[in-house]
Amino acid sequence: MNPKISDFGMARICGGNELQANTSRIVGTYGYMSPEYAIEGIFSIKFDVFSFGVLLLEIVSGKKNTGFYRTDTLNLLGYAWDLWRSNRTLELTDAILEDEYSSKQVLLRYVNIALLCVQESADDRPTTNDVVSMLTNEAAALLPPKQPAFSYVRNTVTSTSSTGKTEDCSINQVTISLLEAR
Repeated sequence: MNPKISDFGMARICGGNELQANTSRIVGTYGYMSPEYAIEGIFSIKFDVFSFGVLLLEIVSGKKNTGFYRTDTLNLLGYAWDLWRSNRTLELTDAILEDEYSSKQVLLRYVNIALLCVQESADDRPTTNDVVSMLTNEAAALLPPKQPAFSYVRNTVTSTSSTGKTEDCSINQVTISLLEAR
């Protein structure tokens, strides 16, 4: 794989020894931003690792993270996690890549690395140097990933009917989103 990737997004000046900083204006593409940045405005050296993990999952699967909808998962990260936990990870991989790589273990390794990069806690994610090492040294052992961030739909809107059962408020499974400009 020789992807050519560039980002013309945001650049920030930080002190030479700063490993983490806060911002009051969040900019970036949702679905690729780390949870600590998207929710709290905290960015760190692990910010780009999260984005790279999302991108690696997109490359391996041939699917985009944003606009990927399933009933039980929020996005591609949740779908990849479900397949990983049920030992069906190869179902995630793009058929074109399966033909290109004789060893399916390489594709499984890429998914493992991607899931390590998108873990909920920044402390659990590898550093950029660790990611490069994992990608270039196929003999290096990989840790099993923990649940990724932003991976499951949360049913927060429910109502209790007169029968006493808890039900979703939407009877036709339609949601209305409020678009917010950046």
